[in-house]
Amino acid sequence: MEHPLLIDYGPFPGWFILLILGSGAVSFFIYQVSKATRLVLLGSPDDRFDSWGLRFKELMIGWLGQKKVLRDKIAGTMHVLMFWGFLMLGTDMFDLATANFFSNNIIPNLLVGPWNGIVELGYTSALIGAVAALTRRVAFTPEKLKGKSQVEGNFILFLILTITSTSFIIESKENPLAWEPIGVWVESMHVSNSVAIVAYWAHMIAILTFLILIPMSKHMHLVMAFPNVFFHDIEPMGKMRPLALTETGKAVSLEDLDIESFGVSSYGQYTWRQLIDGWSCTSCARCQDVCPAYASGKSLNPMQIIHDIRDYANEHAPILLKGGQPEETMMERITEDAVWACTTCNACVDVCPLYIEHVPKLTDLRRNAVMETMEYPEALNVAFGNLESASNPYGFGSHERADWAADLDVKIGEPAEYIYFVGCAASFDERNQKVARATISLMLEAGLDVGILGMQEGCSGDPARRAGNEYLFQMLAETNLTTFQELGVEKIVASCPHCFHTLGKEYGDYGGDKLEVFHHTEIMAKLQEENKLPALDKNGKSITYHDPCYLGRMGDIVDEPRSVLGGVDVEVERHGKDSFCCGAGGAQMWMEEDADKRVNKIRAEEIAATGCDTVAIGCPFCSIMVKDGLDSVGSEMDVKDVAELLWEQIVAKDEEIQSSKSSNS
Repeated sequence: MEHPLLIDYGPFPGWFILLILGSGAVSFFIYQVSKATRLVLLGSPDDRFDSWGLRFKELMIGWLGQKKVLRDKIAGTMHVLMFWGFLMLGTDMFDLATANFFSNNIIPNLLVGPWNGIVELGYTSALIGAVAALTRRVAFTPEKLKGKSQVEGNFILFLILTITSTSFIIESKENPLAWEPIGVWVESMHVSNSVAIVAYWAHMIAILTFLILIPMSKHMHLVMAFPNVFFHDIEPMGKMRPLALTETGKAVSLEDLDIESFGVSSYGQYTWRQLIDGWSCTSCARCQDVCPAYASGKSLNPMQIIHDIRDYANEHAPILLKGGQPEETMMERITEDAVWACTTCNACVDVCPLYIEHVPKLTDLRRNAVMETMEYPEALNVAFGNLESASNPYGFGSHERADWAADLDVKIGEPAEYIYFVGCAASFDERNQKVARATISLMLEAGLDVGILGMQEGCSGDPARRAGNEYLFQMLAETNLTTFQELGVEKIVASCPHCFHTLGKEYGDYGGDKLEVFHHTEIMAKLQEENKLPALDKNGKSITYHDPCYLGRMGDIVDEPRSVLGGVDVEVERHGKDSFCCGAGGAQMWMEEDADKRVNKIRAEEIAATGCDTVAIGCPFCSIMVKDGLDSVGSEMDVKDVAELLWEQIVAKDEEIQSSKSSNS
């Protein structure tokens, strides 16, 4: 059969028709991509040009290998089939648009067969993926898609079905080789030339239509995903950036800090990398599915945040591209309710297959609201005031910080190999003081040289920083670091994951890069391995464990607490790095929450569903929130920190030994 491009259709040859249609589609595509790129480049500078080896590695695993996509086994597999399929079939465009000139004159004869086989495999893979995806959407509609328009997604899948199915008809007319079994099979059906010609033009028109739709839809991620993954944040998850950096990459001290604006108010104050996110989103709703604020009925939807930024840019493009500034601020577009609902649990960031960074967009808006416009939840004023005057959000005097340890033989304000950074909750909250006593007692029992800072300890600054008060955070950080330096502190143990994260992951920017920071469950697990602490005897109790977000997902401390417990009897449905937030993070502990929209109630119901006697905790705030949540759902489960469970066992055995001695005497 003569190639459809070489046939005349009235006064016009096929190649001329394709040239006109293709030029229009390609021109439109280039214009839209260029426009999006110009809008992205309006963002402020962001140095993401380091660690090339690490970035290429993650690109191969995350983009090519589809690591995060495959975390959703069903939808992920369908997407991977289409993604890899299009990668394999992509080169066929050279043949289709040149009347087979590419395969006949460019590719060596030895490679023509294998190349055609790979192309057919690509079409087959994409076809299977598209059929499965369309069937799922129509016959087994996921809950998150119900009630929402599926026209765009279904139409794209229809185009993919058209592209893939017609390819086999076209192939059957080009003397398919053994490398192309489907083409050989279709050839045996003796499809007419006219049908093959129609199939060719349907194929090409579908491709060109797809090309036009890409920059106008969520499928713009086909263009932006590559740079988005490559330039992802290689810093520890959840690590916030200082207000300003010196040439050495460290934070500018408060004394030398001289900047005119704080955080983000306008579109261009977001960095170019943050803005790419807007065009990379696939609207898969994975972030929405794991967001505790969204699940509890609040105004925050992390997927919508990303859409808001892209929509803002497109709607205001004429003004932005001329260097103007729209009257609408980013806070007005995203809304205050959404910004202040975030718990900064980073579940959205962790689950996103395209490495979109949702949380920094919200914390940057908070910085502007707190330090520039002064428009933030009034409830935070109490915590801010207490942090500034007493270095803790509760407002207690610093002289009371070590009262809980008055009867313990522990160094206070003296040099020691390990400094236990108690944290504000364990210093002043009666419930969590028991955790501090248990932690110190275990470390002393194991023979460690350990001390506490007492009144010299100040808040790590986490509540201030997550709430947007960066000035206050830096003041607290610099004060603590001065204390560390004076006492020669090198190793820190923290039972609060927020302190663990802030001290270990963020203080390095302010001069604390040589600090070794451990969570108390890490130390306990290590001491058990060294036989300096006993294994936990559950005494017939069944124990589950709640993973704190800042410890498991963001700190990668998942196995150690379970090791201390001797394993978990029943895991909560969402656990490990997929754990569900207790609701206290992101300074939510110090803000008001609607009674009917409480995150901790959702988590408590999941924990209670395990049917265990006890839930072990590794965070003071989680302890408070989980206990309140369990009470609200009528559960009588015990809530104990991992350290408490182990120390209670040691105390019980000591009492048993003493009792036995008394009986014998």
